[in-house]
This record gives sequence, C-alpha cells and structure tokens, in this order.
Amino acid sequence: MAGGGAGVADLCGPRLLNPAVRLSPADLKAALTREARALGFDAIGVTAPDAIAQAGKYFLEFLDGGGHGEMDWLANSPERRTDPRALWGGVRSIIMLGVNYGPDDNPLEILARRSHGAISVYAQGDDYHDVIKKRLKILARWLAAESGDDVKVFVDTAAVMEKPLAQAAGIGWQGKHTNLVSRAFGSWLFLGAIYSATELPRDGAEADHCGSCRACQDVCPTAAFPAPYKLDARRCISYLTIENKGPIPHEFRKSIGNRIYGCDDCLAVCPWNKFAQEGREQKLAARDALRAPALADLARLDDAAFRTLFAKSPVKRIGRNNFIRNVLIAIGNSGDARLAAEARRLLDDANPVVRGAAVWALSQLIAREELAVLASRAGGEPDVTVQQEWRAAAAP
Repeated sequence: MAGGGAGVADLCGPRLLNPAVRLSPADLKAALTREARALGFDAIGVTAPDAIAQAGKYFLEFLDGGGHGEMDWLANSPERRTDPRALWGGVRSIIMLGVNYGPDDNPLEILARRSHGAISVYAQGDDYHDVIKKRLKILARWLAAESGDDVKVFVDTAAVMEKPLAQAAGIGWQGKHTNLVSRAFGSWLFLGAIYSATELPRDGAEADHCGSCRACQDVCPTAAFPAPYKLDARRCISYLTIENKGPIPHEFRKSIGNRIYGCDDCLAVCPWNKFAQEGREQKLAARDALRAPALADLARLDDAAFRTLFAKSPVKRIGRNNFIRNVLIAIGNSGDARLAAEARRLLDDANPVVRGAAVWALSQLIAREELAVLASRAGGEPDVTVQQEWRAAAAP
C-alpha cells in the first residue's frame, strides 16, 4: 500500500554512444539485462504496452466500488493507468525491474513487543523511490544511448500499474493479497518501470502459483480482503496508517495493534518468501533506529525531531501529526500503563487528530474513574471530533 501521487516521469532522449554500431533487438535486450544486474536489479522483464487490458478492467471495478478510499490520485485519469499508451503514446516496450528487499528476520516478531512500534519493512531504510530511481535513470540513459530512442522512467510516481505489468513481463504474479509474488523473491520486490520507444523482445507472462493457499487472507487483522485477489483499501492497515488523513475509525483501532506505519502481515506469511534471501548482495539496509523503536520515545517527537528521525524515509511523507496519531493507537493497545503518561501529555497537543487519539489511548490504559475526572476537565475542547472522542471514551 505504499502509494504516490500522479507525478511526471523523467524523459531521457537518445544519446548514441556509437551511432555506427546498432545492436539487434535480442542483443540489446541481453545487454540491458547485464547492465540491470550490474546496477543491483534482481529481476528484469519486458512486456508490450497493450498487455494489461484485463487488469485494467479489474482496476476500474475496484474504483467503482470505492475500494481506493481517500486515495483520489488513483481515480485521476484512470485511462492512463489501464493503457500505458495513454500515458505516453511513443511507448513500444515496457521494461519492468525489481529489487529484492526481503528482511533478515521475521517482521511479525515485533508485534509481540507491544511497547515498541512496528514499521513496515519497506520503510525501515531510505525511501525506495529515491534509491531505485537513481538506478533506473542510469539504466535508462544507457538504453537511450544504445538504442537511439526516447525512454521514460517511473517508480510509483505516475499512473503506472506496476504489478500487472510486472506479471506480464514474467517477474512474478499478483497474489491473493494483490501484491506481486516472485518464485525467486517471494513478496519482497520493489518495482520500477522504463518505458521505451524501442521494440524489444517480450518475456512471457508469469502464471499464478498461489494454488489453494490463503495464508495472506487469513492473517489480515482487519479482514481487508473481501475475496482472493480483491482488496478493500479502506480496511487495510497500510491505508489506515499512511493514506488516511483523519482519525482512525474506532472499529479498526484494536486490530492495528502496534503497527505504526504500514503492515507486513500478508506479505510476511507468503510461503514463497523462503526463497527471498537469494541474490541479495546489494540489499537495501534497514536503519537500526527504525527496526523496533520504543513508543515512549516516538510519542515525544515534535515536528523538528520527527523530520530528523525520518530524514530520507518514506515515513516523513505522512507528517508528524498523523504519525503521532498512529503511535497513540499503538500506546492504547500496548497494555503498558506506564505509557499513559505519554498519552496524557498529548491531550494538550496543538493538533486535534493527536488529541483525539490521546483520549482513546488513555481510555484503554487508565481506570474509568480517572478517565471521568479528565473528561470533566475537557469541557473547553474546541474541536468537534475530539469532543466525540471524549464522549465515546466516557460512555458506560
């Protein structure tokens, strides 16, 4: 669920290294694969611009059902997602690339450490958009120079359906959790795309290898999958903690546990992950400070400290206030009465979303009599949503 807006891709024009020597399409593709491997890409495949018509149909059904929630950028110009040629009329081949980011340890173990926050594996290091895009630009410039044709580069920043394109290019298949699964790397691949005006040999699409397995469906804490291969983002913890801008709906708060940014459950239980440790010489490193941060420390972050801790991290995009909201939900679920002091302090935060989450966290950690005393002193609360939180917390 790590998403982005509809950005503009970088365009690399032709700069032939040796105009007199032009590789055949097959030789160019082989050379491209070698260059990609040298740059640290673990998977590469090529597909046609018209290869995802069926996926486009499913995507439109997803939008019609409102499954995208507040992610309005997904619904903007949907024809540009369902048909790559609507995004760039000059595209003749789509090169899909993957980088394995499989974790060293089981990412679900942190869920038992309830006084610590669980940050999704992909967000524990530098922002993958920046890391992968640098490599893609180098590769794209090489391709433009060798082919003499224009190229465009995309990393989750424009109207590109990366996962269906990756399946069409043979890199993996969209599993029942709707994420890409690879036989070589499990559910742990960052994806990027190069659109090229060059005709390159195509790879065959990857078949679905999920079989009867439904581990990803069964493990979801919020029942975000109404059916295999279908996601209701409005119930997804990644959506709720990242894309959702207001208070987290009450019905999901207990299920969120200590997940403070994203959710790895459906990815982590995929049985294909047993192969994810292969070929990871250029692994993307996690920061120690983000592996299992203490909730008490996170609750004390002001805006400046938040920006410092999450510099170059995708977490920074949600901002300090929504992040502290997530931390407070985790504090409420911690069962650790010592953390009530952190929630109590944040009752006076300048942001109403933070104050509302602090009310809920306290309601989970302190005695009802103590909560009633605090509620009686909250009569001057100016925000309607925070007033509602107090009424809900004090209700018998």
